[in-house]
Amino acid sequence: MALWLEASSTPDTEQQQADLDAINALRESAAIELKEKGNEYVKLGKKHYADAIDCYTRAINQKILNNFDNSILFSNRAHVNLLLGNYRRALTDAEEAIKINSANIKAYYRGAKAALALDLLPEAAKLCRCGLEQSPSNEELKKLEKQVNTKKAEIDKREHQASEALSTTEVLVSALENRNLKLGRAMYKDLTGVRKPKLDKSGILHWPVLLLYGEVMSSDFIEDFCEHDMFSTHLDMISLKNDHPFSQLV
Repeated sequence: MALWLEASSTPDTEQQQADLDAINALRESAAIELKEKGNEYVKLGKKHYADAIDCYTRAINQKILNNFDNSILFSNRAHVNLLLGNYRRALTDAEEAIKINSANIKAYYRGAKAALALDLLPEAAKLCRCGLEQSPSNEELKKLEKQVNTKKAEIDKREHQASEALSTTEVLVSALENRNLKLGRAMYKDLTGVRKPKLDKSGILHWPVLLLYGEVMSSDFIEDFCEHDMFSTHLDMISLKNDHPFSQLV
């Protein structure tokens, strides 16, 4: 009987061929039934997603369906993994679906969504681009491609800002070291807020300066005190205020 034939064997008789055809027909019927059952489980909601994945996996393992149908099975399993948040598995299944059938548009979309969730932006962009080459008018892929590009732009912007901030900090640290200055622990933030020294384009340091008057329980805050400024200049400006402690000094 064909049931006992090795996988690589060829039937020797018409009867064996007929038996083999019958077995393959049964396997194909079982695979299709498993696929449809998996689809039904997906419609039943999250509690049945694991059952859907099991059905799709068993259908794939039949190894009897054509490439078109097998691609759908992998794509469907990718869809359920997406719903469950199993993004790496979803991406792997989507890529397998595309490998089997490069015209499977849903596989491109699901793979791109999984890659986006994993912050694999180059992969997500490539999947969107390849999918749109297959279906240029696909609105869902166009929308997803915009999301990928937006996220990439945001990340590029943050990286640029971080790079600039690091560069600014390094230049400031170098300027302080060249002046043999060291920064201590920040104090009196309730009076000054978050203020830091800064270096202007000419290489001149500007400091936030807090003046405390213990005897009268008062203070003044100078946000921008250039390192070349004289204290007297700022004190003269402060003393112009009415009832200021300096207005009583001789």
